[in-house]
Amino acid sequence: MRVNKLYENKQPVISMEFFPPRNQAASEKFEGLIDTLSALGPDYLSITFGAGGSTMDGSYQTVKELVSQKKMPTVAYIAGYGLGPDEICDVLDKYRDLGVETIFVIRGDEPKTDDFTPHPDSFPYASDLIAFIKSNYDFTLGCAGYPEGHIEAQSLDKDIQCLKLKVDNGADYVVAQYFYDNDYFFDYVEKCKDQGINVPIIPGIMPVYTVKMTRMLAKVCGTAIIEKLEEKLNSVNSEDKDAVLKLGIEFAVEQCRGLLKQGVPGLHFYTMDRSKSTVEIIHQLRQEKLL
Repeated sequence: MRVNKLYENKQPVISMEFFPPRNQAASEKFEGLIDTLSALGPDYLSITFGAGGSTMDGSYQTVKELVSQKKMPTVAYIAGYGLGPDEICDVLDKYRDLGVETIFVIRGDEPKTDDFTPHPDSFPYASDLIAFIKSNYDFTLGCAGYPEGHIEAQSLDKDIQCLKLKVDNGADYVVAQYFYDNDYFFDYVEKCKDQGINVPIIPGIMPVYTVKMTRMLAKVCGTAIIEKLEEKLNSVNSEDKDAVLKLGIEFAVEQCRGLLKQGVPGLHFYTMDRSKSTVEIIHQLRQEKLL
């Protein structure tokens, strides 16, 4: 399954992102999660890859299960930070042998451990890793974009220049970091077009799951909690899980509604290995005949 062909032939494309389960209990829960969400008929699923290859085996086993047993169209992540070319090739060879055709490429972050030593020949940027993969494999490649700028970028314009390099080096589509104001996304797409970036750019959707998680992730990712959302977070009892989920679903539906009406090529849901919010959002959008 080549994701770029999906975006050429079907819109909107619905995709969902998951973490690989880290233990047996999580694996059993993950099985039910996938069954629930696959019943919605997503166009593809993507499985993340931990910093420094920390979930390398788990990511591979999860992709293998989805591809071989569940027969689900699946994209495998690879995060190159700290890994040498041989390690990268080992991972990619295994995915190729599984029949995976699309790889989502990110630089990744430094593992938060004291004993990690990066390989001396590791790739410093995602654009370098994309170029390496493109010259050695026949995968379709995806990459990340940041509507508000990467948290480490000097500026949004500089970050878009980095995205242009990723695309020039072989990225076929872009999945955007989540945002809470659609104008950030639409402005970003226009700026990317102005720089000659003409591949599909897909908005990432992160519903509010808990108030604490929303605030924590916003700081980590550099995502602005806009005033409209801030007011909603302040108005709800953060300990009332159902009320918080309801708020998150309603806000995400409104956001998706606005994106779809403007003709975005797809929606990419950051599920955080949860199902209820994504299920409710998609059901609502289908009831409104937007999907």
